[in-house]
Order: sequence, then C-alpha cells, then structure tokens
Amino acid sequence: MGIFGRKPRRDARDTTRDASFEFFSEDEGARFRAGVHAAFAEQGLEVTVGADAVTDSSGRQFGLGNLAAVCHNDSRGPRVWPELTRRHIGIMLRAMDGPSVLDTMPAEKFRAQLYPRLLPDEMAGSDGFDYARPLAEGLREVLALDLPESVMVLPRSSLEHFGDVPALRERALDNLRRLPVESHETVEQEKGAGVDVVMGESMFTASRVLTLDELVPRVTGRGLSTDGALVAMPFRHQLAFHAIRDRHVIAGLNTLAQFAAAGFEEGVGRITPDVYWWRAGALTRLSTLAEDGIKITVDGEFQAVLERLIEG
Repeated sequence: MGIFGRKPRRDARDTTRDASFEFFSEDEGARFRAGVHAAFAEQGLEVTVGADAVTDSSGRQFGLGNLAAVCHNDSRGPRVWPELTRRHIGIMLRAMDGPSVLDTMPAEKFRAQLYPRLLPDEMAGSDGFDYARPLAEGLREVLALDLPESVMVLPRSSLEHFGDVPALRERALDNLRRLPVESHETVEQEKGAGVDVVMGESMFTASRVLTLDELVPRVTGRGLSTDGALVAMPFRHQLAFHAIRDRHVIAGLNTLAQFAAAGFEEGVGRITPDVYWWRAGALTRLSTLAEDGIKITVDGEFQAVLERLIEG
C-alpha cells in the first residue's frame, strides 16, 4: 500500500541544474523542452526551442517561464508534464489565432471583467503601455481582462473604445475589491514576526496590494497603523505582508525577503523577488535580489521608523 503514497521522483538538488530554470535539473530541462517541441508539432507547428522561449516559422515567440513553473510545481511530477504542456500551448494558440474577444464583447461585460495587474518594468515598458502606472522601482500597474482560459493584458489601443484610463482603473479596482479571499495563512519564524500570506487561483491575487488597507482588516481582523506594512508579491497568485507595529519589524523584513526570493524563483507568473514598504498606498523598495544574495537598503524615512519602534 505504501507505494501509492510516494512522491513523484525528481532529480536531487545537487545534480547539475538547468541554465534557465534552476528548479529543473539539466536532464529535466531537456525533457521539458522535448515535450514542448512535441506539443507544438501536434498542433502542426514546427518550432525552434530555445533556452527559455520558442520561435515558430512566422517569427512568433512564446515564452516558457510560466509553463516551466507550472510543470515544476505540479505535485504529480514529470509524468503529467506532457498533458500540462499540451493544454497550455493549446490555450495560447487559441488566444492568438482566434478572433479578438474585444471585437464582440459588450462594454459592460468588458468593464465587469477588468482588473489591475502588476507587472515588472520590462514587461510593461513596451509600445502601447505608456499609460502603465509606476508603483515603485521595478514595478508597474496595467489593466487586464479576465477571460475563461487566459488573462489579456491590455495596451492603450484596446482600452480606448471602452472609456478613459482613469475611469476604467477605478472600475478595475472595484472589481478587485469584490474578489473573494481564497486562502490565508500566517507564517511565523519568530514570535511577533509573523508574515501573513494571501493565496489564490485568481491571476490578480498579488494585485490586492493596491487595496491593502482594506484587505488587512478583512483577513486579520485588525487594521494597519500609520507605519503601514512590508509587502511582497513574488508571483501573481500570492501576496505576503507583515503589518508594522513594533520592534519585530526587522525580523519580519528578513523573513519576508527570504520568502519573496523563494516564491519568485518557483512561482508561476513571476512579478518581483523584492520587498516593499507600503504606507498610505505608496510603495518603496527595501530589498533586491542580486547574484550574491539579498540586499536590503533603507532610506532615511524608513530608518526613522525602525529607530522609533526599536527604541520604544
């Protein structure tokens, strides 16, 4: 009977790692890319498979980062990677090849399915996204449409028919506020230095940082102080925060920085490995992930908060 409880076999962490997706071993990475090539061939497309993207004969490129993370995180192991890959590629191709949903969607339905989405600078800095709202170093906010099989990130040209950007953003925020909280738990490595983690299947779970002052009392029963909170949005399905209340803020920052870096490495829909200080809706970056590890840098304003809380 015990054999049915065994976890799927994966290569040990001390085996040579894949150059692009460190959570795979070198052999697992090769197996994953072979599956990608086979799935495109089943769709009648011959592609060139690169380290982290594929290119078809017409020059279209498809990134592999999200799919790789989906495969890695599936608890059933490599045996289901072909199934996951076929499904993912099928959804992607249907979205690209089919008629645009924007041509037929009624305006009110469009606005009802509109949400704000967080993206790293490099993903929101292309033509058409000049309206993207800078949130902090490395992070911007755009508008996205929630569809049955995917999420469509919207350039300005896709918004013009439905209204002006400020009004659409307000509607997107209202939709975000109405989302249910799917899962919440507290991670505590040191007494008083707990990190609250909100998780969900929704592609906009991390976007909840935009309404953090409403979310925190909803999940913890206690509002934020004027000092705000430390926050991390490592990938789209997760938001973590530490409410700043007392001297445990330093331990909370260290815990959250490690948590964010780990989540960013393995998460689907990666956003940022960094930790930010949220106060009155504004975000200030406190940590960055460099090749030699996590670096924490605080400005004079946050340093004053630390000194007041520690001395108090």
